[in-house]
Amino acid sequence: MATIYIDEDIGKDEPSQQGTEASPYKTVQFAYLQHPAEAQYLTRKSESADDETAKEWKPAAKSALKKAVNFYEQQKKKAAREQELAVQRQKEEAERAKVLEEAKKIVIEEDTSLPKAVKIKLDETGPHVKLRNGQDAESKGTRVRVIGRVHRERKQKDVLFVTLRDGYGFMQCVITGQLAKTYDALTLTRETSMEVYGEMFEVPAGAHAPLNRELHADYYKINHEWKAAGGDDAITNRVQAKGDPSTLLDLRHLTLRGEVASSVMFVRDAIEFAFHQAYKETRVRKVSPPALVQTQVEGGATLFKFDYYGEPAFLTQSSQLYLETCLPSMGDVYCIEKSFRAEKSLTRRHLSEYTHIEAELDFITFDDLLTHLEHIICRVLELTLADPVIAGYIKVLNPDFKLPERPFKRMKYSDAIEWLREHDIPNEEGQPHTFGDDIAEAAERRMTDIINRPIFLTHFPVEIKAFYMQRDKEDPRVTESVDCLMPGVGEIVGGSMRLDDYEQLMAAFKREGLDPAPYYWYTDQRKYGSSPHGGYGLGLERFLAWLCKQHTVRDCCLYPRYMGRCTP
Repeated sequence: MATIYIDEDIGKDEPSQQGTEASPYKTVQFAYLQHPAEAQYLTRKSESADDETAKEWKPAAKSALKKAVNFYEQQKKKAAREQELAVQRQKEEAERAKVLEEAKKIVIEEDTSLPKAVKIKLDETGPHVKLRNGQDAESKGTRVRVIGRVHRERKQKDVLFVTLRDGYGFMQCVITGQLAKTYDALTLTRETSMEVYGEMFEVPAGAHAPLNRELHADYYKINHEWKAAGGDDAITNRVQAKGDPSTLLDLRHLTLRGEVASSVMFVRDAIEFAFHQAYKETRVRKVSPPALVQTQVEGGATLFKFDYYGEPAFLTQSSQLYLETCLPSMGDVYCIEKSFRAEKSLTRRHLSEYTHIEAELDFITFDDLLTHLEHIICRVLELTLADPVIAGYIKVLNPDFKLPERPFKRMKYSDAIEWLREHDIPNEEGQPHTFGDDIAEAAERRMTDIINRPIFLTHFPVEIKAFYMQRDKEDPRVTESVDCLMPGVGEIVGGSMRLDDYEQLMAAFKREGLDPAPYYWYTDQRKYGSSPHGGYGLGLERFLAWLCKQHTVRDCCLYPRYMGRCTP
């Protein structure tokens, strides 16, 4: 038996060490793991000790050696257990391989003597889809054919329960007998597409399934190309609910299959439809302005510039100016189009490409504009929540959501400045707010969250608003402008009355240092029968973030575009 050397100063706990006096280990524990139950273990401190006797080789302390022995025994038992598990896994894998080989021999075919199946979506109900009462052996149901992707699956004894998803709903399928023993059934992975035939039954009392029904399969089909990846490439491994946000956005095409992301998209679809319906009810007509423009609306710093057949052009920041040109011929108009802002901002409420709901209304007053805005917002919510399926999604996403009470709180900018001062909410420089400050997002949201109700913040100073806004006749320092603020998200709508006087508009161009010549098609509106008119722009993603209680607008569009991201 050998003597093992441990030097606490110059030794190394590495397998390359030999444990000799010339090649010592650093700790007793590591030394014992490498050379258990040797004759003796000698330790020393060769350099750091002041006492010369400490530099001599001495037997390891009994307590240190006892700990090393105990640790060694624990590792020995652990290794033995791992070996047992490895053998067990190997045995199970061999048995599974044998079962799978047998499963490959099972061929299933549709019973042509059964009634022809009716193809339905997974959420379909009605007299054409008759359920079978499981308690009544004589009852008959409609034989149906459904196609969907595997949302989840579980096996209970010899019964396979598969929940399918098709974008319209969910359906639980019960697969039994030989159908549950095929290779496809035994290797079924989430997101695999399936075509299932069978009869639908009411679920037994106390059981639960989507729409309280389940399809008892008599045949199913999975084409080779329909199968989803499994193992390390399984979707559950690649996309995880609390994964890195950047990774989830890189895999947005897969993230969208999740319940939260798809629910937000369903609500978005319903909201857009509701806007169309609400505008139709109020006789506001839809138009489609261009996205490629050669004039600016909100400032040159946020323009995306590109070469347009040798001429400079931009992606539109807003369709407002074009909507105004439609008023004389079409009356009130709206559009739901993309807008683009090249802001170098990475806040949770900014996007470089977003869906802009804009409207312009003719022959109105500022009060008319606010009344219209309040009606449209509330009517869209009423229409959306009238759909029980969409209302269910919203209830899950935002359990505490309630329809906003009317009338919305109306607060002038000057009153908001005083409110912020009274509540010790400073401006961006850390100073008390003063008239003329552009109220920052953080302060605006804090005020909205404290008041906790929708706010029409109105009458902003001329200097901090766009050139085309009408001044208040009673206070020419401010504009007839409005931001609609919602708790939790801040501004979702910005609007104003528009300058309708030609000379005043020309003065505004001059004040902003803009050449009016390229805007001739806009300024002509004031030369050929002007009118008092106003409008607004609503960010759909911000509206959704508020309604669905999403932390960021990035989760409220299909594929978000913001500074640094233009993929996938």
